[in-house]
Amino acid sequence: METMNGINKPTKEEQKAARESYNPLEATLEKVKNENPEIEILETKQKIRIPLKALNLLAKILKETGEGNPVSIYPVSTELTTQAAADILGCSRPHLVKLLEEGKINYTKVGRHRRVKYDDVMKHKEKMKAQQKKLLEEIMNSDEETGLYDS
Repeated sequence: METMNGINKPTKEEQKAARESYNPLEATLEKVKNENPEIEILETKQKIRIPLKALNLLAKILKETGEGNPVSIYPVSTELTTQAAADILGCSRPHLVKLLEEGKINYTKVGRHRRVKYDDVMKHKEKMKAQQKKLLEEIMNSDEETGLYDS
């Protein structure tokens, strides 16, 4: 994988392999009933039990990789630096610190440093997206009422 500003971007070969394996894996997973199916690595003949949830996550990773999107995985309980949290939200670190100080996102302090749980950052991001969607709908409705927007 190539690295761009700390983000791993899949190579063309990785994208192709991911595209070729996504559909067969997705189709196979739809048929799996066991919560811990066994897979076999043909090269080594080794059989491994993998949780179905992990295989479903692998399918999502393959889909994104096949589309050329970098993928990053964080455990929900991971604590992030303020810079990492700001990067996820797409805002500046000072703006994130303001959100923390206003109590809009929970955080803990480790010495002088603030730490933010990944889950809390994602909850805030979802809340922001819902607010944005609501505002856009209000603007569209207002424009329709005034005749500025044809439905």
